[in-house]
Amino acid sequence: MRHSSRAIVDPFIVMDVMEAARAAEEAGRHIIHMEVGQPGSGAPEAARAKLAAEMEAGPLGYTVALGRPDLREGIAALYQEWYGIELDPSRVVLTAGASGAFILAFTALFDAGAKVALGEPCYPSYRQILSSLSLEPVGLQTHAETRYQPTPDHLTVNLDGLIVASPANPTGTMLFEAELRALADACTSRGISLISDEIYHGLQYEGRAVSALEVTDDAYVINSFSKYFSMTGWRLGWMVVPLDHVRIIERLAQNMFICPSHAAQVAALGALSPDGRAELDQHRETYAKNRTILLNGLAEAGLTKTAPADGAFYVYADVSNFTDDARAFAADILDKAGVAVTPGLDFDKARGAGTLRFSYARSTADIEAGVTRLISFMDAQKG
Repeated sequence: MRHSSRAIVDPFIVMDVMEAARAAEEAGRHIIHMEVGQPGSGAPEAARAKLAAEMEAGPLGYTVALGRPDLREGIAALYQEWYGIELDPSRVVLTAGASGAFILAFTALFDAGAKVALGEPCYPSYRQILSSLSLEPVGLQTHAETRYQPTPDHLTVNLDGLIVASPANPTGTMLFEAELRALADACTSRGISLISDEIYHGLQYEGRAVSALEVTDDAYVINSFSKYFSMTGWRLGWMVVPLDHVRIIERLAQNMFICPSHAAQVAALGALSPDGRAELDQHRETYAKNRTILLNGLAEAGLTKTAPADGAFYVYADVSNFTDDARAFAADILDKAGVAVTPGLDFDKARGAGTLRFSYARSTADIEAGVTRLISFMDAQKG
């Protein structure tokens, strides 16, 4: 059977690392997981209790395509709390994970052949989703001088869109208000549609995370219950879109997804509750501690060239002094140290062979053990 050219996308290498780690565990080895970008904790107890109660009350059928109104109101209230923004809940759209939000956003904003820019290193699925929709991803090479974030100087008039992420995956770097405002203004003046990926908001350690909605209303803002809210497997995200785009998104969502998972929406209401938020803030304290342990441990191991880890739960390290094949280096670390880490090839095709991403989203005990193993591995490399 024939397949479309749009179906030919690159694999997500971190998934291959996860499979290799799983096979090692199945063979009886103890593996420390620093490869996967998901919290080691699960949904907060208040989320699980909310869902259990509602399931007892009756069946969970379809919701409206844009999501439950009470959850949209709860998310709008979060913007008031976090950013001081009075957000109209009708602009909030619940989606099937942030991935579903990207599909809706790209479909709503761009025609086939449109050029959409993304700062590299970046989350690789941006590229693959764009390509599968017959859109052209345009990589913008960023550097340490701009904290691995794009600037207005990167933008050209022939671009149709720009995706920014703050805090970013894989680097953890953030765009602060002045930088974000400059990008938003540049996009407006050049007719470039701005999409702001904010799925790691709530997980920041160096200053406050700034939402694109603080500097412009002319943007799509994407967030998720996966990271701060610790609900990866529930597959629930959201978008905030300009008011005149709500009906456009609603029609697409009705046909593509019908609605997001009702069960996940109920659980999300519990996660937004005061009890849920208190538990989640404790997770952030754990990540902050893990971050310090990992940064200090990598430095002791000789991996001192790292991106500023402002937020999320990643450290992105330059290992080009030790290897020009990060994939083989990561496999060696897994084999000899029992630590699973992600090679940078997923995130940056041009320079990723010299970088690794380390996740510190697991328990503190795991991070401490992983650091000890990494230091021993790197000491053996030097010897």
